[in-house]
Amino acid sequence: MSDVQQRIDQLVKDNDIVLFMKGNANFPMCGFSGRAIQLLKASGVDTKTLTTINVLDDAEIRQGIKEYSNWPTIPQLYVKGEFIGGSDIMTEMYESGELPKVLGA
Repeated sequence: MSDVQQRIDQLVKDNDIVLFMKGNANFPMCGFSGRAIQLLKASGVDTKTLTTINVLDDAEIRQGIKEYSNWPTIPQLYVKGEFIGGSDIMTEMYESGELPKVLGA
């Protein structure tokens, strides 16, 4: 496992809810990241307890997270070490009522 993969692995395992996104919870820098934050808030997640990783700040993380998850797009949500998906998957899960359950909210 490369250094960046180890860094990502540590972030995912050390934090209950991690969102790799463009921007941060207070200032999402793309529509999909903004949607992901809205879905998390609507599911009862306090954004102060949410760990967000701004992939625009680190090119290695930006590429490395795509390889780590084998998922081509950002944002990417992890809950208790498990990859959940991007904003499209989060939307489907929210609409079915599954997202709040997965988040433990």
